Amino acid sequence: MAVKRDYYEVLEVTKTASYEEIKKAYRKKALQYHPDKNPGNKTAEEKFKEAAEAYEVLGNEDKRRRYDQFGHAGMSGQASGGYGGGMSMDDIFSQFGDIFGGHFGFGGFGSGRSSQQRVNRGTDLRVKVKLTLKEVATGVEKKIKVKKYVTCTHCHGTGAEDAKSYSTCSTCRGTGYVTRTMNTILGQMQTTTVCGSCGGEGKSITKKCPHCNGEGIFQDDEVINLNIPPGVAEGMQLSISGKGNAARRGGINGDLLVVIEEEPHPELIRDQNDIIYNLLLSFPTAALGGTIEIPTLEGKAKIKIEPGTQPGKVLRLKSKGLPSLNSYGMGDLLINIAVYVPESLTKEQKEELTQWEKSSNFQPTQSIKEKIFNRFRNIFE
Repeated sequence: MAVKRDYYEVLEVTKTASYEEIKKAYRKKALQYHPDKNPGNKTAEEKFKEAAEAYEVLGNEDKRRRYDQFGHAGMSGQASGGYGGGMSMDDIFSQFGDIFGGHFGFGGFGSGRSSQQRVNRGTDLRVKVKLTLKEVATGVEKKIKVKKYVTCTHCHGTGAEDAKSYSTCSTCRGTGYVTRTMNTILGQMQTTTVCGSCGGEGKSITKKCPHCNGEGIFQDDEVINLNIPPGVAEGMQLSISGKGNAARRGGINGDLLVVIEEEPHPELIRDQNDIIYNLLLSFPTAALGGTIEIPTLEGKAKIKIEPGTQPGKVLRLKSKGLPSLNSYGMGDLLINIAVYVPESLTKEQKEELTQWEKSSNFQPTQSIKEKIFNRFRNIFE
């Protein structure tokens, strides 16, 4: 699989570029590599599609925010590839042709597309999916039920009762667009807009489908399988192409946007790809050492506590954390050591501790003081 170029690099804009700058840059690239200007040139066609893919992401506020945060990894349901990578030429013309001031190709190029009717697109849906830390670590397949607009099975999305229930729109004569000529001080100017009578479809329904009342869609529940990759994070948004609302009277389905939510673990804390566990030792265990059982993402694990373990010490279990998204790296399990000091003591315990305190080995040396001081200073810097 070819490595995708940075979208800002594709459009030759900076990461701080405004929407208008991005739109202008895309128009320039699309005109440069338009297939009508480069007939039979496969390289130009790929650059044309690449520019459309970049604009689809950077021209959308939500998608651009996710791209800036997660890069290409946050741009699809499998966390690989981009939105526009599978777009056809017709998809590009139908979705982005409006920024060029009309439907006649780009800047007046024909290509036989001047009579192309408008293609509807369904709206996107957004759902939230809760994951446990273990599911984040391993990846998971989930089935969710979504209430959405689906294509009418009776009329197959046409909105008409049968194939004979159509008539050509008399306003646009079947083109789906209306061209008007205006006289201005600069001369005559033509503007092309979507036909208001048929909504750009080029035809009118004479007899509506009784099941969907001529809309071509109706609300229903759909069970969707989600394959969540390992290593996703709170707030990440994955996109499942074509699983959003169906388009009215045929067209392109919207996308399903899956927002990740992490369920708090009762004992473990996530820090990017590392997992943190705060271990509270009794004073005798810290002083004498021993074996302690701790929780991990896989279950329980036993670790050895060395005699004389000091508060603030961090033990590290390599590769016991979370995987990096789309890579082979693994985080670690970090164990923060704290020592519990009893809040109340018996008279006998107080007397014994008073005797122990007089012993030289119960007094911290200067090197121990410096080590603990530096350890806590590093935490807060």
